[in-house]
Amino acid sequence: MSDKIVLKGITWNHSRGFVPMVATAQRFSELNPQVEITWEKRSLQAFADFSIQQLAKRFDLLVIDHPWAGFAAKTASILPLDQYLSKPYLEDQRNNTVGHSFESYAYDGHQWALPIDAATPVASSRPDLLEKNGFKLPESFDDLLQLADKGLVAFAGIPIDVLMNFYTFCCSLGEDPCQMEDLIVSRDTGIKALQMYRELASKIHPDNFKRNPIQVYEAMTLTDSIAYCPFAYGYSNYSRPGYARKLLHFHDMISLDGENNLRSTLGGTGLAVSSSSAHIEMAVKYADYVASSACQQTVFFENGGQPGHLSAWEDAEVNRKSSDFFANTLPALQRAFLRPRYHGHMFFQDHAGDIVRDYLMNGGAELKVLERMNNLYIESRSLVLS
Repeated sequence: MSDKIVLKGITWNHSRGFVPMVATAQRFSELNPQVEITWEKRSLQAFADFSIQQLAKRFDLLVIDHPWAGFAAKTASILPLDQYLSKPYLEDQRNNTVGHSFESYAYDGHQWALPIDAATPVASSRPDLLEKNGFKLPESFDDLLQLADKGLVAFAGIPIDVLMNFYTFCCSLGEDPCQMEDLIVSRDTGIKALQMYRELASKIHPDNFKRNPIQVYEAMTLTDSIAYCPFAYGYSNYSRPGYARKLLHFHDMISLDGENNLRSTLGGTGLAVSSSSAHIEMAVKYADYVASSACQQTVFFENGGQPGHLSAWEDAEVNRKSSDFFANTLPALQRAFLRPRYHGHMFFQDHAGDIVRDYLMNGGAELKVLERMNNLYIESRSLVLS
């Protein structure tokens, strides 16, 4: 027993985040009997907010959000995996990335995590409720507003999701945010994005401003009042028979111009290894296993995971078991916007959503909203050198 290797991991609290890590840990231990891996979980909000530097002191393995990449590079709290994994393996990961998922964990010349989970806001529906109310899937913003007028639309309205959806409106209007040194986005694009967003937000139930994507999907499946969500981070669990009371169907999103669908903001998770681990070699070996094509298509997916390897997204059996969630939403993943990852962006992300959410709920002058966001953005960029 003295030769037993014990690894501890931290992930997020949902069937998609926790169960596949437990299952892969169990299988890895069966293949490597000298290894025991235990996983703990934290809330979705803590997953987005809590510093990985502190977590890396307590855990060998960390499931992380990619905007932490810049912070990781600055603090060296997790390992640059390119120094531990083979070039052919990393090339396979790069060639089979879902959208910018692999790139999202690359920063300052190193790869800080492996993309084990891929996600972006996509559309979802209850086809039975659309049919009951005489609607088809909306294709345009006007279609969406008409559906919202009937009280049948919801979206995640907590601050972080509100900010990500503001990015979506900006990108879909032709301008990616955070490309300038002192402006989050240009005045004209920012005003139009805010105004369109508020027009839609004024038609949804106030309860949605308390909901993250999981809570939106629970409301859609536990009640029969919400027929459509235009954008929320996709969860394939809800498209699998038996997971929820009602099956959700997932789709690509509407178009603003009749030609191009909305361009949402990439999410997903990566598996990182703490630089403080006493068993780095074995922790890296486990990360290699979890992110591999074979595991992603089988053990990882079959236990509730939402793979980060393209082979799983294109796998016929994976799609059969998930009502074509992956095939239907892959185009949205492939064009998704990669949000900034500089060291100070987490500060901006933690606070800017409150500004946009307050505007959506209470109104106000768009220029004032943009001014507040710009001031916060400039402050966040200054943190890079702090």
